[in-house]
Amino acid sequence: MAGILSSDGHDLWTGGDTILVQLGDILDRGDDEIAILSLLRSLNIQAKSKGGAVFQVNGNHETMNVEGDFRYVDPGAYDECIDFLEYLDECGDNWDDAFLSWINIREKWREERRMSEGQWSPWSFMKRQKGLIARSSLFRPGGLLACELARHAVVLKVDDWVFCHGGLLPHHVAYGVERMNREVSEWMQGFNEDSESPEMPFIATRGYDSVVWNRFYSRESAELKYQAWKISSIAEETLEAMGAKGMVVGHTPQSNGANCKYDQKIWCIDVGMSSGVLNSRPEVLEIVNDNPRILRHQTESLNELDVLDYL
Repeated sequence: MAGILSSDGHDLWTGGDTILVQLGDILDRGDDEIAILSLLRSLNIQAKSKGGAVFQVNGNHETMNVEGDFRYVDPGAYDECIDFLEYLDECGDNWDDAFLSWINIREKWREERRMSEGQWSPWSFMKRQKGLIARSSLFRPGGLLACELARHAVVLKVDDWVFCHGGLLPHHVAYGVERMNREVSEWMQGFNEDSESPEMPFIATRGYDSVVWNRFYSRESAELKYQAWKISSIAEETLEAMGAKGMVVGHTPQSNGANCKYDQKIWCIDVGMSSGVLNSRPEVLEIVNDNPRILRHQTESLNELDVLDYL
């Protein structure tokens, strides 16, 4: 739809020097989590060779899993963790080889698992324990997938645009964006300067107004506790402090599709398109020459696009 991925099933980057930003919550959305992370890393390598880039921003479900909070994990995602660790062993523990090729081998492993299970219960107690151990080892601070997530920021700025999962507020900027990104990365990697067991960075990852949990900008109008002018003022203060013209957020699915709010300062683009959420039709915020527009498939056909220009 956005013209950056080949449609032939080979997962080739076709976006040239385009920059793609994914706003987090890849985890807890089904049973292909590692495969999606693998795809995004592969696309980033391809994009960089063409002058482009693929960025990921960590969301609250990424930080929850590193914390060990597995409440929303799909049973099939535990299976994927088991399979991936076995595949990593087959690859001689070569992380890059295993991780980058997982997107291509995942379906084969899934089918082999289905055939081997036969008449056994697909989610037995022993299997549940094995899956929990596998996931914990991969996502604990210092684990292989936690270190992969540590490569990504919680707040990203590209040109005049800020990208984050929940929302950036003035006190976050005052604390320091680079500082938050560094502290989250170090926590995920399992170290910091002060202790062997770093604490979870509160201002970025915990609390209702943290960067990954904040819904201040993205709530439906009926849920707002503040008047619109007040929210707009806070958004403007934040953007001025960041030297930016707009902020793009996810976290809260928008029932009416991707949209902009508060004099086009805030762009809410979570439409719940994952099969693990609302399974809605994909939408894309495209920014070309600082002009944003929303691309969405028409309801009647996946081959036709609606294009909403805002400037």
